[in-house]
Amino acid sequence: MATSKQPVTVPTEVGVDDFLAAVPDDRRRADALRLFAIMREMTGEPPVMWGPTIVGFGSYHYVYESGRTGDAPLVGFSPRKQQLVVYLLGGYEERYPALLARLGPHRTGKGCLYLKRLDDVDEGALRELVERTVRVHKGVDRASQSKRGD
Repeated sequence: MATSKQPVTVPTEVGVDDFLAAVPDDRRRADALRLFAIMREMTGEPPVMWGPTIVGFGSYHYVYESGRTGDAPLVGFSPRKQQLVVYLLGGYEERYPALLARLGPHRTGKGCLYLKRLDDVDEGALRELVERTVRVHKGVDRASQSKRGD
């Protein structure tokens, strides 16, 4: 008998402050607190834990071409052991190559940006990526617009 798979990344009642205070590495915790402040400022949204490890800000509803739907944070991050994972707009690599070139050392994944240290990246470029992601998810800037390359 097939069962419906429940999404793992849903808002929880876990306290964001408690989660961030428990990040074991001092440097990673400091970076997480700094990223927390940036995202809170950029979104104007309260932080919420999405699943056990993602700090998210705001939410949006998505519908895939397959018909699958769900909710996700506008932007978010997770302070993982090896790096910070920043959750952005899917396809941001193709949409904003000039911003990524300015950003500094990073790796990309499907909607994820991987950073070793915040001190190593251009904070202005990071802020722009966060702002543009929020704008698209809020419908202010359409993801289907032509790729501007900036």
